[in-house]
Order: sequence, then C-alpha cells, then structure tokens
Amino acid sequence: MKEFWSPRIRDMIPYTPGEQPQGQPFIKLNTNENPYPPSPRVLEAVRQAAAGSLRLYPDPESAALRDAVAGRYGLKREQVFAGNGSDEVLAICFQAFFDPERTILFPDVTYSFYPVFAGLYGLSWREVPLDEQFRVHVSDYRGSGGVVLPNPNAPTGLALPLEDIQALLESNPRSVVLIDEAYVDFGAASAAALVGRYPNLVVVQTLSKSRSLAGLRVGFALADADLIAALECVKNSFNSYPLDRLAQAGALAALEDRDYFQQTTEQIIRTRDTVIPRLRALGFQCLPSSANFLFLRHPGTPAKVLLDGLRERGILVRWWDKPRISDYLRVTVGTREEMRALCQALAELTAGR
Repeated sequence: MKEFWSPRIRDMIPYTPGEQPQGQPFIKLNTNENPYPPSPRVLEAVRQAAAGSLRLYPDPESAALRDAVAGRYGLKREQVFAGNGSDEVLAICFQAFFDPERTILFPDVTYSFYPVFAGLYGLSWREVPLDEQFRVHVSDYRGSGGVVLPNPNAPTGLALPLEDIQALLESNPRSVVLIDEAYVDFGAASAAALVGRYPNLVVVQTLSKSRSLAGLRVGFALADADLIAALECVKNSFNSYPLDRLAQAGALAALEDRDYFQQTTEQIIRTRDTVIPRLRALGFQCLPSSANFLFLRHPGTPAKVLLDGLRERGILVRWWDKPRISDYLRVTVGTREEMRALCQALAELTAGR
C-alpha cells in the first residue's frame, strides 16, 4: 500500500546499490571498492578524532578539508564543496543547477543514479545513445538544459580527452555541464584544470575509490564560486552537517598522504592492464578501461550464466538486465591474487565454449 506516500514517488524506481554480502566471505568485485586498505595515516586520524570532541557538532563548512582539496587543484576554498559521498554531491547538483522546464542530457548507458535523481526532483531528461562501441560523442549534447557525464563513463570505463570536455562546455554556454569523475584517478584526465576557465563547469569527485574511503562517505565538487554558493544554499536548506568529524579527519589525512595514494592507484592500474590480455586470451571481449573496473563479455557464454557461476565459486561481480548491456559484466579490479582467482573461475566457466 502507498496510501500515505507522496504522489511524486509512488511510481519511482530507486537506485539499486551493489550487493554487500553478510556472512559468507566472497571475493568482492561488484562495487568498485578499492582492494587495498586506507592509508595508515587515515586510520590514525580517525582514531584521534574519535575522542571527547564527538559530543560537539563537526565543522559545517568542512573548512580544512576544502582547503586541502583547493590546494591540490590550485583553487580557492570558495571553489570547493564537500558532501556526504559523491552521490549526495550529485543529488545537490541536480537540485541546484537544473530547471524542470529544460531537458538535461546524459548517456543511455551510464551511472543508473542519474535518472533516479532526475525523477526524484521532477526534472526532464533525455538519454543520449552511445555508439556501437559505447563511446560518447560530445556533438550529440549541444544546446541542452544541462549535461551530466561521467568521465570515465560507468559501467564502460571509457574516458574522453580534455579537448572533448572543452567542446562540450563551449557548446552549452548557458547550461551547467557536470563531469562526474568518480574514477578519474585510474587513467583519465581531470577537468579540474578547466574550472577557472568555464563558469558553467562542475567537477565531482569521491574519496571512495582511489583513496579507499567508501566507508566514510566523502565527496566534493569543484566549480566557479558562484556555483559552489548554490550548492551551499541547497545543503544548508536541509542539512548543515553532512560530514561528521571522523569523515573530515580521515579525508584530510587521505589527501595529505599522496605517496600512499600514488602507490595504490598505480598498483590497481598495473593489475588492470595485466589482466585484460589474460581475459582476452580466454575469449572475452573487454573494453579498454581508464577506471578501476572492466566491462567485458564472452560471445559463447551468457553474462547471467557467468554471474551465477562466479557467485557459486565465491566471486561477486555486477550485471544489469538492461538493453544493450545484458551480455556484459562489470568487474572491479581487485588484488593480483583476486584477479588470478577470477581468471581461473572464468576459464572453468567458458571451457569448450
């Protein structure tokens, strides 16, 4: 029964997060989490923050964290917004920048939270088809009421060069172009370098992936100060304290430990680039990836068969029963040992096919 539900949400189909299994141990390659632990400096910072000061509210401005992000990208604090994971930051962007009277655009194969946000806030949107190789053509996004584009795209892992992002910004001068860079640290070029040149650009990043902080929920946006002020306005209209003391302390330590960040991201990239030839040798078609995951299919074995077979062998991956991608699996890049186990399992499941 939905008698007391708002009419606005009665027919909504919410986002479905990847499975977080309870009990049975799995090799977990389904939610693009980092296979390595956070920096030891993060753990120490969280321990220190878990003290008597927890009785006090956290800094509502996340000033130290925003200063650290600004310093990393050569920006000012007023050009940085911090939120409870990039999903919250994205949700606030949808509220702050897009008009129900103007249609926003995003790819037809992309992060499945985008249409959920648009539906929740009563926005008009259109899904722009990727080409047959799952590539984005920025010429398809001209003159919109706003553009939302992950770079690299998810779940494909394909990335655009900065010149394409610039073309996208210049073809939409009266609309916000939101570039979602959740996976940018694994091989793509960040549009953060363009923030000072384009007042309609918003770049959103997360510390969940490349800095192993999925459990702390920290995301941020980079943009012109006027756009950041709009995000602050929305935030302070419903929750002035989105980031708790532990999250702010841990995020700050993660940003400061650049050596650890570099080591772990480089290891993931090396593992990814090593496993792709192995998968292709097994007959898999695997898209080139600039992310910490792979998007692949096997011409002789249905993806659902592989999904179920891997689960039986204690390995979780992601599959969507959706047009165009139902033959594909998205596989997080794990440790070298985890990827060896994956390849062994896939070899068994595709033998003779």
